[in-house]
Amino acid sequence: MASEIFIDTSGFYALLVRGDDQHARATEILREAAGDRRRFVTTDYVLDETATLLLARGYAGVIANLFDRVLESGACRVTWMDADYFRKTRQFFLKNLERSWSFTDCFSFIVMKELRLRDALSKDSHFKPAGFTPLLIQ
Repeated sequence: MASEIFIDTSGFYALLVRGDDQHARATEILREAAGDRRRFVTTDYVLDETATLLLARGYAGVIANLFDRVLESGACRVTWMDADYFRKTRQFFLKNLERSWSFTDCFSFIVMKELRLRDALSKDSHFKPAGFTPLLIQ
């Protein structure tokens, strides 16, 4: 089986908002992943961040669907923050303060490293210097 793809806030947003500049590309990646039997991974922090972004930008109507589809999906699994992940993320975050990475990004990077993931459905340029490939940056 091919490696899983991490899905970040900007990836969810691109999939859910047709007016997003990377909506078509995100949808194409989702279709290709399904054809290749690649699964997705995200975190509860990314879901939190995505729901907050959707609400702030006037897309409250898609939030329940986001939660339902991700939490019931066999194609996307959620990694949940716990005390051990919080400790690791805190250490990584504090070690990289000069990079201005968010705590959520740092948790994503920790999960990706532990799962040996390379690709992220994301437009976030922070993934590149962290050693990952943001698939929605051309």
